[in-house]
Amino acid sequence: MRSPRLGSRRPFARHAVTAAFGVASAVALLSAAGASTLAAQTYPSANDPRNNLKPGLTDAGVAIQGMRLISSAPKPPAFDSIRGLTFTNSDLAFKGNLVYQGNFAGFSIWDVSNPAKPVMVSEVPCITSQGDPSIWGDLLFVSAEGAGNRNDCAKGGVANPADHMAGVRIYDVSNPRAPKLLKNVQTCKGSHTHTLVPHPSDANLMYIYVSGNQGARPDTELAGCKNGPNPADESNSLFRLDVIKVDRRNPQAAEVVTGARVFTGLGPAPARGGRARAPRAISGADSAEMAQYMNSGPRNCHDVTAYPAMGLLAGACASYGLLVDISNPERPRRLDAVADTMFSLWHTAVFSNDGKKVVFTDEWGGGTSPNCQSMHPLEMGGNTTLVIGADRKFTQHAYFKIPTAQGAQENCVSHNGSLIPVPGRDIMVQGWYQGGVDVIDFTDADKPFEIAFFDRGPVDAPPADGAPNSRQRGTIAGSWGAYWHNGLIYSSEMARGLDVLEILPSEHLSANEIAAAKLVMFDEFNPQSQPRITWPAAFPVVRSYLDQLVRGNGLAAARTTAIGQALDAAERQSGAARKSALTALAGQVDADAAGAADASRVRAMASAIRDLANATR
Repeated sequence: MRSPRLGSRRPFARHAVTAAFGVASAVALLSAAGASTLAAQTYPSANDPRNNLKPGLTDAGVAIQGMRLISSAPKPPAFDSIRGLTFTNSDLAFKGNLVYQGNFAGFSIWDVSNPAKPVMVSEVPCITSQGDPSIWGDLLFVSAEGAGNRNDCAKGGVANPADHMAGVRIYDVSNPRAPKLLKNVQTCKGSHTHTLVPHPSDANLMYIYVSGNQGARPDTELAGCKNGPNPADESNSLFRLDVIKVDRRNPQAAEVVTGARVFTGLGPAPARGGRARAPRAISGADSAEMAQYMNSGPRNCHDVTAYPAMGLLAGACASYGLLVDISNPERPRRLDAVADTMFSLWHTAVFSNDGKKVVFTDEWGGGTSPNCQSMHPLEMGGNTTLVIGADRKFTQHAYFKIPTAQGAQENCVSHNGSLIPVPGRDIMVQGWYQGGVDVIDFTDADKPFEIAFFDRGPVDAPPADGAPNSRQRGTIAGSWGAYWHNGLIYSSEMARGLDVLEILPSEHLSANEIAAAKLVMFDEFNPQSQPRITWPAAFPVVRSYLDQLVRGNGLAAARTTAIGQALDAAERQSGAARKSALTALAGQVDADAAGAADASRVRAMASAIRDLANATR
């Protein structure tokens, strides 16, 4: 495929992709001539302020729009290394004013009570490989994967297989200044990432869905583990996600209780050029077993994002995106699977709050390559939005990629993010490694667009000879993940530390919408276990819908002006007078929906006004 030029605009096709449970997947890739086409975003933009920023570890150039940087806290000394992956910061989890930051060599706990001055509460060295964290009450779960991880957290690798740790570490963090390791839960494939899924009726029980990218460990190291070529073989550890069950009353008894067998029946995903994409090899497999395995489909998910309130899970499973029913967490059931020849590595996912859309990211190049350069296509290394139909099947819609030409020294590709709770819209914030932090509106699945961004220049300067090299990169750095939590954006900077940002009003996002988003508060937040967002009855919520109707011409200007004036008048009142005024206004706005261009948003505003009236005392 021809690469886009700077500033080019290309149409691209929506992909229709389906798969049936229990049978080999069928993938239909629609051509631009045979499907409805969309005007592509301008990618990349020749005039983007993020292009050609000054390099530097502590003094890199900065481009920022629609947000401000509140603080940037440096990595603690124990993890302060700028090269390689050994001391790279990874994911975040949140509890109140505490931020838990993973690291390939342990984890840190920050107190962000004053977001302008984050305070290091504790740092816990522990060789853990990726080290992704999740918090549940006083328990912190940390992923561990790789051959060098030890049960005792020490450095130096593993000499005795009995000392090898691959799975999920459980810490008691009731005293955040002195975390205590309670248990290493061993799993057959280790834990690259993990996701919390609560028991549907017992608040004392939690399931941990474990995504491991290794082959299964030998039975001699961990009893019951088995590599094998048959995904349907219930004794085969390779083609499953291990599921750990934890009882908060006795976390030391946590253990693997089942395996999520969501891959059965999936063949190899198609690759560019019509070839089947070959899975990675299994170490120690004989040639006959390997021949069978190479004809099989996926065996791992890189990340899975649960939406427990909807009973759904989105699996970003390397060559496939999956939709899974987790209403019974011990018996997950695959609903759909999609593949895309333009996606290299389905990496992670974010649901819309209504559960009707999912944004998947493509970690093309594994996160260590500079894949946001001008010669790279829009469709690779970015996002795609899938709509979930009433039949709980996926339909693929548009792509999105940050519209900036990052350089050859910047590892850049789409990575982790979360929703920003603006009522009436689907907005997410996301990390792009050295592409920085981006805020994206995907309310219209066919027309996602950028709202705000923050980006630094690369850590490393280009080579002295200036020779272009699209595969060259230096220090691994940038935003591993960027997440909205209780009114602010937190970004885990892989090489530099922890960034705290605040989003600002702009032409695409009003002060009322930001104020409404800041009303949503969670005591705990794990981005891969997505909570349902609800808004309190409040004037900013109503005015958010009104601002959206004005911005989108969804209701006649005379009516939006009159509604705004009525809201102002009601807010100046109190008690019964306010309640009566709001009740009357809700009825008027309900009537407005009949002739409105955006009737559904008008009805949502009427409902928000009625909620506000009912909350008035």
